[in-house]
Amino acid sequence: MDNDHGTAQKPHEEGRAATTRPAVAVIGLGLMGQALAQVLLKQGYPTTVWNRSPEKADALASQGAVRAGTAAEAVAAAPLVLICVSTYEVVDELLAPLTDALAGRTVVNLTSGTPEQARTTAQWAARHGIGYLDGAVMSVPEGVGEPGTILLYSGPHEIFEAHRATLEVLGGGTTYLNSDAGLASLYDVSLLGLMWSTMSGYVHAAALVGTEGVDAETFTRVGNMWLATISGYLTAYAGQIDSGTYPADATLHTQAMTMDHVIHASEERGIDSVIPRAIKALTERGIAAGHGDDSFASLIEVVRNSKPVE
Repeated sequence: MDNDHGTAQKPHEEGRAATTRPAVAVIGLGLMGQALAQVLLKQGYPTTVWNRSPEKADALASQGAVRAGTAAEAVAAAPLVLICVSTYEVVDELLAPLTDALAGRTVVNLTSGTPEQARTTAQWAARHGIGYLDGAVMSVPEGVGEPGTILLYSGPHEIFEAHRATLEVLGGGTTYLNSDAGLASLYDVSLLGLMWSTMSGYVHAAALVGTEGVDAETFTRVGNMWLATISGYLTAYAGQIDSGTYPADATLHTQAMTMDHVIHASEERGIDSVIPRAIKALTERGIAAGHGDDSFASLIEVVRNSKPVE
């Protein structure tokens, strides 16, 4: 079991001599793939690129990238291959014919997918003597290379360490999780769920105050302060979830009554109430399951049980 979960690293300084940089190949030149290659080039890494639509390499070639004629040529050019394409099915389609060429090299797969797909691909790589890390870029392309950008990796720790210096330049939040290749994808989908839940609540809240003339920028200044407070709640709830005990800062009974106010205010002003109603329904399931006097964190017991209370 690896004992360095959650280790965040800072990108290396640009001052290191370019001659010390190992070669990297980037396969897949969508917006994210292009961003990855651009950062590597900027940091002085010899970078070979390939895409099925060759014109997508034009801008990178003008910045110093080597344009490979085939995926096989790209793989042959570097010991480290980053692949970032639309699906794992495309990953399989591109890499399966290259097993011999990839043997002894390392593939870092930054394609979005599921933990199961990541583990299957890792098993394929291991059978063919290919080093493999699965990764997730928790950013839009414009954020690649920035100090606060999170990139998550899972797979053999020794492979991560061998390429740590290169991977760190892609984001200051570079974090190794553990040896389970599927964990980066699991974090990815979990963090995306957290993001979308938060942003859904935000657009509902902005719409609600907007019915009475409050512009989004004015509201968001207060909203961001509130999110910082909520972050403190999450830290406290983490301990409750891990211990399985849920002492209440505010009980589910109390919070359910307040949720009714949100629903009423929304519907009175003609705002869609699907979001607060969904939260209220989950809370009612928690109360029905016996957690009415517990904290909001107790709802994890309901979420873990996929069968709604009748």
